[in-house]
Amino acid sequence: MAFDHSRLAIAVNRGNETDRQALLKFKDGISNDPLQILSSWNNSIHFCQWQGVACGRRHQRVVGLDLESQWLTGSITPYIGNLSFLRRLYLDNNTFMHEIPQEIGHLRRLRHLWLNNNSITGEIPANITACSDLRDIDFSYNKLEGKIPLQFGFLSSIETLYLDHNKLIGSIPFSYGNLSSMVELFLSSNNLSGIVPDSFGLLKNLQSLSLDANRLSGTFFPLIHNLSSLTDLDVSQNQLKGKLPLNLPHLRYLSIADNQFTGSLPSSLSNMSSLEYLVVDGNFLTGKMPNLQDLQKLSWLTATGNRLGMN
Repeated sequence: MAFDHSRLAIAVNRGNETDRQALLKFKDGISNDPLQILSSWNNSIHFCQWQGVACGRRHQRVVGLDLESQWLTGSITPYIGNLSFLRRLYLDNNTFMHEIPQEIGHLRRLRHLWLNNNSITGEIPANITACSDLRDIDFSYNKLEGKIPLQFGFLSSIETLYLDHNKLIGSIPFSYGNLSSMVELFLSSNNLSGIVPDSFGLLKNLQSLSLDANRLSGTFFPLIHNLSSLTDLDVSQNQLKGKLPLNLPHLRYLSIADNQFTGSLPSSLSNMSSLEYLVVDGNFLTGKMPNLQDLQKLSWLTATGNRLGMN
């Protein structure tokens, strides 16, 4: 039985038309386009040639929507979920408002989702985790509310997750310890409370962790002292406590300011040859300052508001 190429052509054309209509609906959601970025989005040329649109070579389906830093104002249409071949969605550094549509969860091929530096409100849709191939999510610098979806802890391919500078509340889900591919996790400048989950000690590939400017409490360093890949760590402006056993040989940036840490600064600091930035202000640290003269890369050190030098 011969293969019916005509049926394949009809299916491809229907898919192409679905993509074209979804893009036009996206354009309808834009209320201000001062740079006239979307002026090319018309019937005179194929949608794969529209500015900011990238298509795959094989079926001419939309695989990328790259509209970052274009001064666009508007909302993200639910029709975005019809771009079923979409792999990257870059809408960062604009003025998108209103909520993230639930329909983004239909984009099963999506790998990169950047909505940072906008004015997006509402809660983070938990069904985004249906996009199981996601590598990076950046929702930072918006006005997102509600709790962090615990379902994000099942995004097994995620490498970077930025949720910082929003209005998120609640605790950090224990399930985030499952994110074994995680390299960078930024949750700073929210209203998060509760403890840092013990499961964070499983994030062996983690290089950057930023939890500052929240209301986190409990002990911290015993949870992460074996994360030897860490290079940048900021937990300042919380209510964390305990002593500072450090075994983080590659650390470059360390800020624990404005917490409730006690005890002395560990002598192991003198062996952290990569350290460039050390801020320990505003704690209850005592004892002598360790010898840091061999830390040739250290360019910033502040330790005020403690009891260092006292036993």
